[in-house]
Amino acid sequence: MAQPGFWEEAERAQLVVGKKKACFGVVEPIESMLKLIEDGRVLIELGADDPSAVEADLVETHRKINERLDQLEFQLMLGGEHDGMNAIVTLQPGAGGVDASDWAEMMLRMYVKWATKNDYVIEESDFQKAEEAGIKNATIVIRGPYAYGKLKAEQGVHRLVRISPFDGQGRRQTSFASVEVVPEFDDTINVEIRKEDLKVDTFRASGAGGQHVNKTESAIRLTHIPTGLVVACQAERSQHKNRETAMRMLKSKIYQLELSKREAELAKFYGDRGSISWGNQIRSYVLQPYQMCKDLRTDVETSDVHGVLDGKLDPFIEGYLKQKKDQAKK
Repeated sequence: MAQPGFWEEAERAQLVVGKKKACFGVVEPIESMLKLIEDGRVLIELGADDPSAVEADLVETHRKINERLDQLEFQLMLGGEHDGMNAIVTLQPGAGGVDASDWAEMMLRMYVKWATKNDYVIEESDFQKAEEAGIKNATIVIRGPYAYGKLKAEQGVHRLVRISPFDGQGRRQTSFASVEVVPEFDDTINVEIRKEDLKVDTFRASGAGGQHVNKTESAIRLTHIPTGLVVACQAERSQHKNRETAMRMLKSKIYQLELSKREAELAKFYGDRGSISWGNQIRSYVLQPYQMCKDLRTDVETSDVHGVLDGKLDPFIEGYLKQKKDQAKK
């Protein structure tokens, strides 16, 4: 990174910076814990004659060491082949009408807040606003170390129970939205897509009126006919750049789909994930008549639903990864 001309190739430079950040994320917690252990040893030596003088500092050092150990244990759970990659997250409303569209947008906000708290970079790839409220669908790319390894815990159908703001009679409404998460592969993966298998649509990007991005058909939608996979990108003003991004996303999804044929869990997800409705949810968010958020796979739950909707997802992610780790041991 210190070499002259490093930043002249921006895309390559960003890849190197990403790798450096990932390596630092592994090394720093270990070095930090080793320093805390050494600090503890020094405190013990200093307190040999008068233990009470260092007792408070020792207790605090012990707490910090345990905190670092928990972080390292969590990191060890992210050992999957693609866990270190960026994540492509697609949200889509299901059963529930307008409430479901609004719920999908609430979830989009939840993941953006979670990513921001984790210092990840968020890129909006596709965003289709619903007619009355909420979204028809949205795709974001979350970039940072182990983004996919963590967010794969969110893949599935999410259920919301609340008093509907769209019901004039103030009745309780149940709505559903789905989350699809795949790793973002770079151009090194070998996925061949034939031209005749690809349907390409161009359209004007959605957004505030008057922007250049809305005056030309710069947005791209790609449909892979053999698999039915659809991706769209409208993040850039250039149709060429949007096409490049969409192709990368499509290759990632096709590659993951091929992997799913050899991995029972992903095969089930893609082949028999069911409708986005009752009976298929992985997590419930209840705002009325009581407040509770519960993961139906791990039984992790909390009454702080609003905190979860503000991005406090780590307990659910950690619970899922621990469960997978225990299942692997068996």
